[in-house]
Amino acid sequence: MSTSTMPIDETRLNAFLGQMVGDLGAAANAPLMLIGDKLGLYKALAAAGPLSSTALAKQTGTAERFVREWLAAQAASGYVDYDAANDLYAIAPEQAMVLADEESPVFLAGLFESLYAMMVAEPKTREAFRTGKGVGWHEHHPCLFSGTERFFRTGYRAHLVQEWLPALDGVVGKLERGATVADIGCGHGASTIIMGQAFPESRFVGFDYHDASIARANEAAREAGVAETVRFEVASAQDYPGAQYDLVASFDCLHDMGDPVGAARRVLQTLAPDGTWMIVEPFANDALADNLNPVGRLYYAASTMLCTPASLSQEVGLGLGAQAGEARLRGVVEDGGFTRFRRATATPFNLILEARP
Repeated sequence: MSTSTMPIDETRLNAFLGQMVGDLGAAANAPLMLIGDKLGLYKALAAAGPLSSTALAKQTGTAERFVREWLAAQAASGYVDYDAANDLYAIAPEQAMVLADEESPVFLAGLFESLYAMMVAEPKTREAFRTGKGVGWHEHHPCLFSGTERFFRTGYRAHLVQEWLPALDGVVGKLERGATVADIGCGHGASTIIMGQAFPESRFVGFDYHDASIARANEAAREAGVAETVRFEVASAQDYPGAQYDLVASFDCLHDMGDPVGAARRVLQTLAPDGTWMIVEPFANDALADNLNPVGRLYYAASTMLCTPASLSQEVGLGLGAQAGEARLRGVVEDGGFTRFRRATATPFNLILEARP
């Protein structure tokens, strides 16, 4: 139907055009933000204070003409501040926390690596739309693996030891005394290593089916000085080895699995009788309408490009998606044989769920 024959609300049209210009500007700046992250431009601005384009280029070993244009785009986006009187650029402390400080609890720049991987995967995902066969996690650009680790590590570092583990019944005491822990779907091992650093009396093993991620995780454990108590092995969620684990953890990965019910059954088989399964998942309400917000927007996009295709590429292919919500996750856990399930705590980005035999 041609829009020329439809009545048009000019106010609504102009508002939507304004929204689209903003969205297109954000999308167009995504590769620039990746460049700023990888070349250390944000970090240099944060460390050296107000700089000219010439000074920033010298600080970072980059070409001034490119840096000048990059800075203009960043200032137009509100990502850096511009002093027109002195032709200087600066990054405010609040901007630096998000873009330059990897130790910050709100650091997000690493996510742009994942966004790059999503764009690179567009032809594969478009074909998956036609065939329904999905796209495996291992089929993506390596930027996805490092970007995912950097994005989620921010939340894990800020909340895992301080809030999430204490919200579980009796788990911290076990970890302090010395527990055995399995981290399923560990990726590059950020969550496993953070726990290992906090609880040196316990022993941790991370499992992931992706060989390259496991190799990187073992390297990261050595770099962090925890290789004596933290190790990583290649295994799937349905057949990872071991038994009598005091704690099994699954961080932001259950929804990616083709057979999450099968994974739940395996967790139940490997838990000690008084053990705990900690399930960390992207925050979502149960009703779609309640997820139509900025966080849901981000997660539904990632779910379309990454999470749902990953699940559909595997056996069973349940396709939970990154916005499954607590009720659907409860159903998966109970179908796997668990009898106790509760929400332990939550953040704007994550649900932290506790399951017991």
